[in-house]
Amino acid sequence: MLYLASQSPRRAELLTRLGLSFGRIDLDIPEQRQPNEPATDYVRRVAREKAGAGLLKVVATPGAVVLGADTEVILEDEVFGKPVDAADAAAMLRRLSGRTHQAVSAVSVVSASRESQALVITDVSFAELDEADIAAYVASGEAMGKAGAYGIQGRAEQFVTRLAGSYSAVMGLPLHETSRLLRDFGILPSASAVTASA
Repeated sequence: MLYLASQSPRRAELLTRLGLSFGRIDLDIPEQRQPNEPATDYVRRVAREKAGAGLLKVVATPGAVVLGADTEVILEDEVFGKPVDAADAAAMLRRLSGRTHQAVSAVSVVSASRESQALVITDVSFAELDEADIAAYVASGEAMGKAGAYGIQGRAEQFVTRLAGSYSAVMGLPLHETSRLLRDFGILPSASAVTASA
């Protein structure tokens, strides 16, 4: 049985695209970067902690497999988490305006006997945003609850001039890498099995 250690509707939507049924685990994992912790190590650690904490909740379920993920926006080694308020969201968007940042997404899949992880880094370039663009976007409410104060699957897609990497990773779950991990755990059929049955 697969469990998603996240209440993110975007991650659930993406995981559903793989044709899987899964349970949801609600967790409250502190997302606090440690002093001198490299940004990518931080994203990896949070994903691993979510998956591990989720497994503790369902470890009594035979064959339980838990997926945890974390996605952060990083600019010049600064991690842009979820904005605390509208002013913080606007400040983040001003910093991202006219620049290329990295959306870093880590996926951890764990069971009682094993663990595996993937990390995906996507370069995202924003157009120059004027104050009216920023104010309108923040007023829409879409910036809140999202790393870097934007959701690429919504109105912020108009800000993106170039993307090099995984679109689904920027949304919150890199589907190619996630499907590969789940095949390794036997949650998805292997590509060769799918070909043989076609």
